[in-house]
Amino acid sequence: MHLLPPRTAHLRPVSRSPAASTHRHFLDHRLPSLLSTIASLGLSHTLLLSINITFNSCNCFLTICYRYTFIYSDILDYKNLREIVVNNRISWLIHYSALLSAVGEANVSLARDVNITGLHNVLDVAVEHGLRLFIPSTIGAFGPMSPPNPTPDLCIQRPRTIYGVSKVHAELMGEYYHHRYGLDFRCLRYPGIISADSQPGGGTTDYAVQIFHDAVKTGNFVCNLRPDTRLPMMFIDDCLRATLEVLEAPAEVLSMRTYNISAMSFTPEELVQEIRRHLPDLQVTYETDPVRQAIADSWPIVFDDSNARSDWGWKHNYGLPELVQTMLNFTGSNFRMLRAN
Repeated sequence: MHLLPPRTAHLRPVSRSPAASTHRHFLDHRLPSLLSTIASLGLSHTLLLSINITFNSCNCFLTICYRYTFIYSDILDYKNLREIVVNNRISWLIHYSALLSAVGEANVSLARDVNITGLHNVLDVAVEHGLRLFIPSTIGAFGPMSPPNPTPDLCIQRPRTIYGVSKVHAELMGEYYHHRYGLDFRCLRYPGIISADSQPGGGTTDYAVQIFHDAVKTGNFVCNLRPDTRLPMMFIDDCLRATLEVLEAPAEVLSMRTYNISAMSFTPEELVQEIRRHLPDLQVTYETDPVRQAIADSWPIVFDDSNARSDWGWKHNYGLPELVQTMLNFTGSNFRMLRAN
């Protein structure tokens, strides 16, 4: 018999048979009751909006956010997290709380607490209450010894940042809990995510968001990476759709529990040239941040997401031209509204 973690030792092991699926909610065609942990506004907020639309008013809860039902909590407080899950009859848990790459390097102790100890709390609560658990991973889960072009789902990783180390830990712990305790764990390795809905939050790929705000507001942008630094990227709409698709996918089509997903790879210079097709007067200077550049140099150049495409039909909609057009439309509209107010 498999022994559960100490905090859940009073429960019986979770069966992985279809008849005893931990997701009775979906077998009974009920709407999910979803809890998303977050570190900042943005992706979680937009994801819950998408889930509400997809499932036509499911019950959604955010910890530390605004809109929907909001619960202020601490990811390090296991007891309170468990109470939230029980009191709100949560069936899906999406765990976004994490310190990103550059911020994590500036505060390793806090990143270790939030990214690793917080993860352990989430895993134990999820297995105890039979939740479907989604935890995003990242291109930062790879390191300089990983094959960069393309980077497959399964290869040597060995990242060089606390953010990357914590994400590899999350991937392996999630898969361990799946095989040992039957936890329905699902994970996507996100590339750099580009969104007009939120401000940059301390990630190495944030230049690809900031450039649109600066291009529209001032026409000048200072890039902290070399112009030839190629990284995998994705527009937010594709990211959200991929997350929903893997959450909804039948367990039997998933040949693995952690997948790469990608849409495009580009350099700062290629992004600048595409933006200049719309804003030809954009001025860009390059002032390389050695910390962020070292992180970027250790990351994949191109993601191999062929398993996601073959297993559950992943397909991106936005390439670089579509991304730039959409981002300029959003940021330009937002800037005009701010000036009018």
